[in-house]
Amino acid sequence: MKLPTKLFTMLCLLTSSFILAQSPVTGFMKKNNKGAAVISYSWEKYDKVFFVPQEVDGIPVFNEVTNTSISVYGEYGITDDLNVVFNVPYIKSEGDASEATLDNLGFENTRKGIQDLSLYVKYNFHTFNIGENQLSFIGSVGLETPLSDYKADEGLQSIIAIGNHASSFNAIGLANFKTKSGFFTTGQIGYSFKDSGVPDALLSQLKVGYAASKFYVDAYVANQLSDKDGVDILGNGFTGYFPATRVNYTRVGASVYAPLFEGIGVTAGANSYVAGRNLGKSTGFYGGLVYSF
Repeated sequence: MKLPTKLFTMLCLLTSSFILAQSPVTGFMKKNNKGAAVISYSWEKYDKVFFVPQEVDGIPVFNEVTNTSISVYGEYGITDDLNVVFNVPYIKSEGDASEATLDNLGFENTRKGIQDLSLYVKYNFHTFNIGENQLSFIGSVGLETPLSDYKADEGLQSIIAIGNHASSFNAIGLANFKTKSGFFTTGQIGYSFKDSGVPDALLSQLKVGYAASKFYVDAYVANQLSDKDGVDILGNGFTGYFPATRVNYTRVGASVYAPLFEGIGVTAGANSYVAGRNLGKSTGFYGGLVYSF
C-alpha cells in the first residue's frame, strides 16, 4: 500500500501535546515545499508524586495540580530530506491550595504564560528499500528556549511553574521502518544539554503504529534519564530550586488521526506517566485540528 503524500505530511503532526508528550520529531519526512500545522488543546492532572524512594499521595501545598495548554506546532519541508519543526505552547498550571494556605504563605494557585519555543531541524540521511518495505535513518538537532519571563525559582510556589526557564540543545537519532501494508516502527535516542542548573538527560522513544490512506493510529513509550548530578526533592543538596532536580520518567501514550476533508483533519490522544522520579504522576488528553498544504 503506497500512502498519499498528504497523509505522510499529517502523520508528522501527531506529537503536539502538553509540553510535547511525545518527541517533537518523528520518523516521517515531508516533501519539498510541503508543510502542515496543528493547533491543539491538552489537559493533564495529578495528585500523586513520584518521590524518592516511593510514590506519595498529595501534592505539597497545592494538593493537586491541573495543567492545560494551547499549542501551535508545525513542520515544513525545505527539501525532500530536510525539514524544520517548531512548537510554541501557552500553558496554565493550577493548584488546589486552600485560601488559608495561600494567605499564610503568600502563594497563588495559578501560573500561566507562553512557555518555550522548540525549533528543530531534521535530515533524512538515507532510506533503504528492503523488498517492498523501507528503512530510513534520520538525524535531528534542536533548540528549546524560554519565550517569556515566567518564574521557576519561587521555592514551593514553583511546584506549579509552567517550565524550568532553561534553554536546551538536543541531538536525536531516529530509525523508521515502514511496511507496504502500512505498519511502522520508529525508534529514537538522543541527548539533551541544558543550562540554568537543569541536569542534562538521555532521551528515548519507541513508537509502533499503522497508517492507512484515511486513518492513522500509534502507541508509544517515551523515557528520560537525567544525569546523576541532579538532586532529589527534599533530599541531600535540595535548596528549593526545582529545576535542579533529577527528573526521570517512563511515559506511555497513543494518538489517532482522521481526515475531515481536503487538507483538514483531527487528531486526539492520551498519555500517562507510569514510572518516574521527582515529578507528578499525571494522566493527560489532547485534541487538535490539523491543516496541511
